[in-house]
Amino acid sequence: MSLDVRLVPGPLSAPAELEAFLAGRTTEGAVVSFTGLARGVGKDGSIVDALTLDWYPGMTERSMRDIAEAAAARFPVRDLVVAHRCGDIVPGETIVFVATAAAHRRAAFEAADYLMDRLKTEAAFWKRETGPAGVRWIEPVDEDRAAVARWKDETP
Repeated sequence: MSLDVRLVPGPLSAPAELEAFLAGRTTEGAVVSFTGLARGVGKDGSIVDALTLDWYPGMTERSMRDIAEAAAARFPVRDLVVAHRCGDIVPGETIVFVATAAAHRRAAFEAADYLMDRLKTEAAFWKRETGPAGVRWIEPVDEDRAAVARWKDETP
């Protein structure tokens, strides 16, 4: 089992991440990847010029690793990668790349879904959007909390 969990302070290339994850892979029948992009429009429709993800060194990486380890324990995946940006991100740039590899597709899909639900809500980041209307802090919403709660109700 391989866990690759990284905080990335600069540009993150999803195609390069996926290519590296796929390289030499011959024993798994399923690879699922997810790429999250910074939007140029906030949930309320306002223009967003930049997204800033503040982090606390050590704490943020530990929270990401804990989530990845929980996914690896819960789902029969062979390998997974979580690469997450921090700092200033402009619309269209990659925020997060997640990939999972498993013998069969269901485990790979579920592990990737689980990772993203927990990363979005529980990873130790402080998020803010900057736009013409000023700066606004971003908090998880009810939909985000409900997405995480559904995993607590299911047995592995």
